[in-house]
Amino acid sequence: MAPPGPAGALPTSAEPLSRSIFRKFLLMLCSLLTSLYVFYCLAERCQTLSGPVVGLSGGGEEAGAPGRGVLAGGPRELAVWQAAAQRKRLLQLQQWRRRRPPASRGDGEEAAWEEESPGLAGGPGGSGAGSSVAEAPPGTLALLLDEGSKQLPQAIIIGVKKGGTRALLEFLRVHPDVRAVGAEPHFFDRSYDKGLAWYRDLMPRTLDGQITMEKTPSYFVTREAPARISAMSKDTKLIVVVRDPVTRAISDYTQTLSKRPDIPTFENLTFKNRTTGLIDTSWSAIQIGIYAKHLEHWLHHFPIRQMLFVSGERLISDPAGELGRVQDFLGLKRIITDKHFYFNKTKGFPCLKKAEGSSRPHCLGKTKGRTHPEIDREVVCRLREFYRPFNLKFYQMTGHDFGWDG
Repeated sequence: MAPPGPAGALPTSAEPLSRSIFRKFLLMLCSLLTSLYVFYCLAERCQTLSGPVVGLSGGGEEAGAPGRGVLAGGPRELAVWQAAAQRKRLLQLQQWRRRRPPASRGDGEEAAWEEESPGLAGGPGGSGAGSSVAEAPPGTLALLLDEGSKQLPQAIIIGVKKGGTRALLEFLRVHPDVRAVGAEPHFFDRSYDKGLAWYRDLMPRTLDGQITMEKTPSYFVTREAPARISAMSKDTKLIVVVRDPVTRAISDYTQTLSKRPDIPTFENLTFKNRTTGLIDTSWSAIQIGIYAKHLEHWLHHFPIRQMLFVSGERLISDPAGELGRVQDFLGLKRIITDKHFYFNKTKGFPCLKKAEGSSRPHCLGKTKGRTHPEIDREVVCRLREFYRPFNLKFYQMTGHDFGWDG
């Protein structure tokens, strides 16, 4: 029997036990702090994602040593969760960018969409309800994560100014297989010297099966554009949005007037000589509407079957019908239908119940749908007489009567 030690001393066999308990306590404390740190970092990163699956594993070495904080499931699940968190943040960033005020550009075009009251799209569960993240087009997450590749456009909206090109582009962007540049690149008319590599870099990333598009309405009246686009690719599909040339000219003038209130009247700009009634075809607002003349240049480089002519009037009265034709022309499944549109009586044209990547109704911005000035009836009649032979030739060339002379 061992002799008793000094008074108040613990047995020597208890000292190793005390140190062991202390080490375990430190390990558990470190594990807890590590777990809290991991939890904080991941929660900060994913924000609104569901809570992390963090716990203390009581298994063997593969599940983590006793007392060590780990993510349930191991490193693979952690990587998946981190990727999901990143996608969530990128989608939130995309939504924030789309809600910023439109930025003006030098050519008079603006970022075209403004948000409307969500009540216009129907109540919860209707066509206007739903999560903007859940409704994002297929492939959006991959594209946001820099997957896919940048391609030269397979289809271009080449014209015409004040015909409805912005509306058509924004309607098409609802389609999950269409990826388009929002701003007008003006490559084939203003920046051709920068080269195709520069042009390609402007394009969004696309996945297999998706179409890259852009729209620059001034291409239709640029003499060099047909040859330049053909040199890029003879298979490029071309879309022209046309509108009654008289209405188009007045709309063109209205846009200019909003920026330069001191310009001459529409009547004075229309005629070289008001007395003789001679039309001034050098004025761009008049010249653009001579569609047959411009189309001749394009037919030297592209067959008519490779061009689609969209009615600007029908784009307002029957947007789903015109979008059906466009989707067929592009070889796309008809996904954009009547359910995507509602008619805004205040603006006087159709709007999207949900734009790309959004759950809210969107309409063309305030620069669209301006009230036209009152034009002398005699001037309008003279313009209709001027355009009639050009319109008839355009009908013959395209095989479609747009009804502007009825």
